[in-house]
Amino acid sequence: MPVIAMTQEMATLGKDVALGVCEALGLEQVRHEIGDIVAGRMHVKKSLIRRLREGKANAIERWAADEKTISIFTAEEVFDLAVKGNVLIRGWGATLWLRPVAHIPTIKVCSPMEVRIKRLMARLETDDAELARREIRTDDHAHAARMSEHFDVEWGNPTLYDLTLNTERVPPSTCVDMIVALSRSKEFAETPASRQNLLNLAMAANVRAALRASEATAGVNVAVDVFVGEVTLSGIVSNPQE
Repeated sequence: MPVIAMTQEMATLGKDVALGVCEALGLEQVRHEIGDIVAGRMHVKKSLIRRLREGKANAIERWAADEKTISIFTAEEVFDLAVKGNVLIRGWGATLWLRPVAHIPTIKVCSPMEVRIKRLMARLETDDAELARREIRTDDHAHAARMSEHFDVEWGNPTLYDLTLNTERVPPSTCVDMIVALSRSKEFAETPASRQNLLNLAMAANVRAALRASEATAGVNVAVDVFVGEVTLSGIVSNPQE
């Protein structure tokens, strides 16, 4: 059951690459659906989650949706999708959530800024290069801020990914071939150990989300560890009820 985690910079043809990989491997592509599910869990508008991710939310909107809760519910959905398999998850921190799982390749699609500006101008049907540059910089800043806050990593660090593809020089069709070959290689073959690790991580994410979803435990800060279905909670609570 192949699983691929992918991230992309804006205007890098990542969508074309993802579609090609899904067609070649028979995978479902999941992107915006994760945000819709998270919005439903938090009882907020889908547009609010999108604006937060794009770095375009105002102060009132940022106050209305807790980033930590979004992260916890997002992780649960990402891991649940990975357990089901046959999926390419695009964005939503999937490359970092799933990186500890040995059989899941993590991919980044990128391009130089000037190439991205030209592509975005063509997409928007505008000759305003500065507008395109601002849009890209806003999106890049939002990505970098989320990665720093939730994972304490630098988004542009190439060592976070198994494969980084520059679509200025490597066309989408070749990118597809490279990702397919990587996913089929013996290095990314699923094993009982890698499957169990995924199940452990998924159960830990489920427990964190359940604690967050309950009013009685939403504020409890405890560590969650899982080993072959056995869950251990550790940390400090403030009263017997917790």
